[in-house]
Amino acid sequence: MLHRIALQLVALTIAAATTAGAPINAQEPERRTAQAPGRGARANAQLMSPAEVVNMLDAYALVQAQETLQLSETQYATFVTRLKKLHETRRRGQQERNRILRELRQLAGPQGPSQPDENALRNNLKALRDHEAKTAEEAAKAYDAVDEILDLRQQARFRLFEERLEARKIDLLMRARQGAARGGGK
Repeated sequence: MLHRIALQLVALTIAAATTAGAPINAQEPERRTAQAPGRGARANAQLMSPAEVVNMLDAYALVQAQETLQLSETQYATFVTRLKKLHETRRRGQQERNRILRELRQLAGPQGPSQPDENALRNNLKALRDHEAKTAEEAAKAYDAVDEILDLRQQARFRLFEERLEARKIDLLMRARQGAARGGGK
């Protein structure tokens, strides 16, 4: 039951984060709650920032990881810190990669100049390669830190757990987008 509630909360949060349009004004959540019981949570969730959604997904991952990996109390405390570091490493890496790709898009994309600056392109491509190598190294170190506290079976389960969790996130995102497309997020 708790698992189902957590999954629904994550789905609701993702749905709220993926709906297009302006933020809801302060009066709309009350109106939605009054019109349809149970929708107030969705309206309130739409007020969440992307960082809050990420934090909620991370918390969900921690709860599920503890159950899936059958972590001891002593393992769990260290695991939390190291998993958060792994997530932060990935996010930082992805954000920087996106920044470099935006620059490349400005230089060489369809909206870019007809004669792009070749030195700038070369430098950005090198920056992208260097960044990807650096990010892979940092992620490997973060994985090693997590693996240090897990036994071999838990390490294998952790990799499988991450794969399942990522598939669930994608599935929830797709459902949220389909729901938003069908009913404007309602």
